Amino acid sequence: MCRIGQEPDPYGTGSEEADGVPFAALLEDSAEELYEAAPCGYLSTLLDGTIAKINTTLLGWLGLDRDVVVGRMRFADLLTVGGKLYHETHFAPLLRMQGEISGIALELRSANGARIPVLVSSVLKFGCEGEPLLVRTTVFDARDRRSYEEELLRRKQEADAAREQAEADRARLQEALAILQQSLLPDTLPDVPGLEAAAYYHTASPDRLGGDFYDLFAVDGKRWAFFLGDVCGKGPQAAALTSLTRYTLRAAALHDPDPVAALATLNTVLHERYTGGDPRYCTAIFGILEPDLDSGHVTVRLASGGHPPALVLRAEGGCDFLPTPGGLLVGILPAPRFTAVTTTLAPGDTLLLYTDGLTEARVGPDGALYGDAALRAFTAGHAGTPPHAVVQALSGLLEDFGDGLDDDTALLALGVPAATHPTPGPATNT
Repeated sequence: MCRIGQEPDPYGTGSEEADGVPFAALLEDSAEELYEAAPCGYLSTLLDGTIAKINTTLLGWLGLDRDVVVGRMRFADLLTVGGKLYHETHFAPLLRMQGEISGIALELRSANGARIPVLVSSVLKFGCEGEPLLVRTTVFDARDRRSYEEELLRRKQEADAAREQAEADRARLQEALAILQQSLLPDTLPDVPGLEAAAYYHTASPDRLGGDFYDLFAVDGKRWAFFLGDVCGKGPQAAALTSLTRYTLRAAALHDPDPVAALATLNTVLHERYTGGDPRYCTAIFGILEPDLDSGHVTVRLASGGHPPALVLRAEGGCDFLPTPGGLLVGILPAPRFTAVTTTLAPGDTLLLYTDGLTEARVGPDGALYGDAALRAFTAGHAGTPPHAVVQALSGLLEDFGDGLDDDTALLALGVPAATHPTPGPATNT
């Protein structure tokens, strides 16, 4: 039946009644039901902590019956030993002072001994004259949050352990690389009568092997051989090539100390060894020193294979490159042409050899190459100083380049002491 004047709903949906069903059901929930079945724990305690009221939700978490708890236990009795201590020393005093406290992390102890992480908020209820009557407490289950935090902590610990292991592995690798790099260089430079010698090796990165090399050694009773160079590439392959180059040049010098012959022998070895899909080559300067102890002069005969020219620093202050024409990269062609040049070092003069890591360093805001001209100007300011002073100044320059220096650099300085007597000068290997 419909009211007079009202058309029946042709579809019979009864939408108005249906929309009101959830709202009516909500009104049927009593406050007691909402309290007991709330998704969080509720309890009220006397001022001494005795539990006067507790909801079913919290009892379910604890696995306790109501008659065992109400009037028989205090709130602190529900906590773990550590929780009890914190409640007595911090929680309860703060609640008395502030009247409320919220979001405190504690742990409940269930009837079976399990720990339940919770977040606790409490508020004092006051009487009409302002006197505290009881404490109302809300307890939120934090087990999911604790699991999440524990998982985060575990992941962080794993990440920290992995980072520490990676750092330890890198430190061991750097130590091994440093030892291997040092094995490719002479431990010390020999004492050469009538000559001072100083060397320095700057490693651009401790994580990779460089290919720069140098050496100074006796050929016979009156002549000394020296060389300095740079192989192509980095890493283990470069180290193997460096080792082959050093020992080939030493052996070649003992067989025939002529600089052109030594470089030709090295070229033959490299070209035959690395012919194919992986060509390897190097640049090198090889020279012979012949001191004249009577005059205090040292005759230098050298040849270059594609290497930057040596610098000659004169005692009176002059500084210039020593041209070595016709020198090609060593190992590229089967029969390259090398040409020897000769110069004489007088007392106070120094011959400086270096690798291109020095001149190809990036400097200035625009990252321009340091270049030959800047190197010549810098070394000219140290002309007339002993080899170790020249090397020390250049090593400081390399440090100043900072991140602009991305390649290893080797330095070898050979000079005649300013004193004319034939006392052997000290040799240093920085």
